[in-house]
Amino acid sequence: MSTLSLPPLFTEIASAGEDPFVLACKQAQSGCDAGLVVYDLRPDVLRAAMVFAPEVPLQEAAVMLPVCGVGFQNALGALAPPEVSVHLVWDGNIRLNGAVAGTLKMAAMPPALLEEPDWLVIGLELALWPASDETGLTPDVTALFSEGCSDVEAPALLEAWVRHSLVWINRWLDEGPRPLHREWSGLVHGLNEAACQGDHAGTFVGVDENFGMILQTDTNTTIIPLTDLLTETP
Repeated sequence: MSTLSLPPLFTEIASAGEDPFVLACKQAQSGCDAGLVVYDLRPDVLRAAMVFAPEVPLQEAAVMLPVCGVGFQNALGALAPPEVSVHLVWDGNIRLNGAVAGTLKMAAMPPALLEEPDWLVIGLELALWPASDETGLTPDVTALFSEGCSDVEAPALLEAWVRHSLVWINRWLDEGPRPLHREWSGLVHGLNEAACQGDHAGTFVGVDENFGMILQTDTNTTIIPLTDLLTETP
């Protein structure tokens, strides 16, 4: 029996307590169809993952990370009070009213940049309720309900995330990267500020056509590809 209302061709399974990202990767390795949504809905956290089968090389397919980020922002923006601001960090973190409330991550196989991956999985984790009765353990960490979103129900948010992500996937396929770049650039956190990613540091001045992070110093410009954010396959 279906629990969620998802677009056509999407299917769902509850993770029964297992990490949905890990389970989605296992399902993908076993040959499941693209469009599988794996989820774990708890009172304090929303965890979910989507399986994709991109038909472009991995260095281009990694755009699914910002696609799903914009999809999440659009989804929560439609459900949350208008005063709640949602911003995306290049590395996948999600900020609500300036503080980190969740993250997006991705895995793919094979991880060869110039090959089409057999599958790619995007995972979402969002804190719904703070870890303790204190809503502000640190000024940089928050939860959905701490930001005035107590009326946002996790199943509705998950459904909206899938729908809005699908809208942006179709726009990316039909119109190319420009609309996605424009939307994402208006949501990104830390643009034109000092940033550090791995062994690289500089001013985050933007992204290239494949959303690689451009870090600039007085003497050098470095582009960090999105594929550097791939997690090790569970």
